[in-house]
Amino acid sequence: MTEKVVIQRLPTGVPGLDALLTGGLAEYSFNLIAGAPGSGKTTLAHQIMFSLASPARKALFFTVLGEPPLKMLRYQQQFSFFDTSKVNESIRFINLADDLAAGNYAQVLARIVEEIERFQPALVVVDSFRSVVGAAPTVGKDELDLQHFVQRLGMVLTAWQATTFLIGEYVEMEAEANPLFTVADGILWMSQEVERNSTVRKIQVMKMRGHATIPGLHTFRIGDDGVRIFPRTVPRLPELPSRAAADRDVTPARLSMGIAGLDELMGGGLPAGYSLLLSGPSGAGKSQLAAAFLAEGARRGEKGVIAAFERSPARARKTRLDELIASGQVAVVDTQGLDMSVDETLFALTEQIERNGASRVVIDSLSGLELSLAPSFREDFREALHRMVSVLTGMGTTVLLVSELEDRYGELRFSPYGAAFLTDAIVVQRYVEMGGQIKRVMGVVKLRNSAHSHDLRPYEITEDGLVIGPRIVNMDALLTGHPRPLASPGA
Repeated sequence: MTEKVVIQRLPTGVPGLDALLTGGLAEYSFNLIAGAPGSGKTTLAHQIMFSLASPARKALFFTVLGEPPLKMLRYQQQFSFFDTSKVNESIRFINLADDLAAGNYAQVLARIVEEIERFQPALVVVDSFRSVVGAAPTVGKDELDLQHFVQRLGMVLTAWQATTFLIGEYVEMEAEANPLFTVADGILWMSQEVERNSTVRKIQVMKMRGHATIPGLHTFRIGDDGVRIFPRTVPRLPELPSRAAADRDVTPARLSMGIAGLDELMGGGLPAGYSLLLSGPSGAGKSQLAAAFLAEGARRGEKGVIAAFERSPARARKTRLDELIASGQVAVVDTQGLDMSVDETLFALTEQIERNGASRVVIDSLSGLELSLAPSFREDFREALHRMVSVLTGMGTTVLLVSELEDRYGELRFSPYGAAFLTDAIVVQRYVEMGGQIKRVMGVVKLRNSAHSHDLRPYEITEDGLVIGPRIVNMDALLTGHPRPLASPGA
């Protein structure tokens, strides 16, 4: 044998699943879709089947449930993927309940073979296969007949070169001793968990012969369009520079922040591809600064994306952000849903970035993002945030993350999540007491691999946006919050 066998990949038609399978489902594979009742197994199987079925690739759906297929189809028709024109033409439903009731596995297998030979399908689904297992009432001959039936069924479907899906209701501990899990080429495990008032659905590729998949648990939702999966995005490994590139000056270009004076504080602007943490208390103007960052990019022909968890971005009139969104220069990620995962937000961000070629990204804010998550995802928020920043900057975008902080005057903090080390740059906004008034000041705390000013500058929020004033030199009054007049000489 001198040539490798090439296994064709079938696109599943389920958003996110092909990415999870790194290219699609192996043709002629013998697959098990397992999980607890109500986790979405039948919906997933139907969605794949309706996506793939055609006159040239017919599908057989065997039901072994006590209820008639008509009842099941009544509910599946509510999803947008359900195409009634394919029923009885490209897709045929067969009820095996009566054959199974006799307890004769040979008869059930004969009926399956008969229907396969008659319809000649390329796709076969058996739902629920656990019902077949439950038909073995005692240990002994019935169990041996069942094992023989499973082996024969696998041989028949493999010989017919059909891509097969067996749907079964299992708990995880059953997977260790069940022979079906051994002979299956692929295993998709679906689950749903109730956490306080949140319902979280997850899917895992437990097994997939012949090709790599993205490991771990991945969240998914079931909506009007069916199942949508949000794979855990893994940061891309950076390419090693060639010797010639290493010898060249690879200093990244500087991006203007859109605020006079801030670029100067940053030593010429924010390096492209950097992540910036913008920290400050409520009312400090963080959203205005973030909007100015996007507006400046649009002015220079650079598109942007914003995920706004605090309020509607269209309310930021003074930066014309609403006009930029309406014109398509800035795309908005829908953040209205609760019980989200960071992977769901990241998936939506990367989709928008790839769709409109965005180079600037704003997340406003991290506290709003955390509150939108289901309880279990909040526990892993720091790790997920690290992945999010790595993925977005790995795509070549420049990312601005807004962090809400309680201003404690004498205490200097940058993030409630211990996330300051994750970013390449930090700009902090604070309140100070000056001459009996509360004033706003800002400064650049960190700018990796780049010289920057260490001045603290007062600023005001005007009709034209943020206006930065001259530097502050009386550091004692600033750090202690004492109401002493602060000198403000020219910069």
